Amino acid sequence: MKRLGWIVSIATLAAMVGCADMSPRTQNTVGGAALGAGAGAGIAAISGGDVWTGAIIGGAAGGVAGNIRGR
Repeated sequence: MKRLGWIVSIATLAAMVGCADMSPRTQNTVGGAALGAGAGAGIAAISGGDVWTGAIIGGAAGGVAGNIRGR
């Protein structure tokens, strides 16, 4: 469990540093995709569907929405 915590921490730090040099539109696209994937997976898990399919569909929809919102 301790090892998983380290892996998640390093991945989060890398994602935060990697987003620092992106344009606002790209940041919104990536952020929307991440939120959409999480929401899609959560909704699929609650409704009894396939979590991976929900994450893929939610990530795609969130990425598109984030790109449209981008400035």
